[in-house]
Amino acid sequence: MNSIKNVKFEANDEDSEKASNSYLMSLVVVIVGLPLPIINLIATFVFFLSNRKENYFVRWHCTQALLSQLTLFFVNSYSIWWTLSIFFGGEKFSNNYFAYLFIALFFNIIELITTIYSAIQTRKGIHVEWWFFSSLTNLICKP
Repeated sequence: MNSIKNVKFEANDEDSEKASNSYLMSLVVVIVGLPLPIINLIATFVFFLSNRKENYFVRWHCTQALLSQLTLFFVNSYSIWWTLSIFFGGEKFSNNYFAYLFIALFFNIIELITTIYSAIQTRKGIHVEWWFFSSLTNLICKP
């Protein structure tokens, strides 16, 4: 899902910390909102809003973190609704359901690892671009 490209980017210590926190926001909130994917998205969005007027490095990483959380929101929401429809709606477990859960779990694990890596690298002032999300972020976030 995510191929990472490192590029050295000019950022001071405060900017590096804010950019790193944009990724850490979703990790901290996972503990509170694990069953509800909307909580991660809201927390990341609030952090994005509070830093949207910061310098380009911070805005760029806040935007990339928000886009990744938005994608995971849809993947995880579908998983939750499908599971609830099985338990309360009379649907039955199927191979398609388990395949989707496996893929959703895989995406979540990859996103978790990538988020941790990105938080560490951006804290060092290294610009980290994720394979799919960096192109979208470049379209949205202008210097």
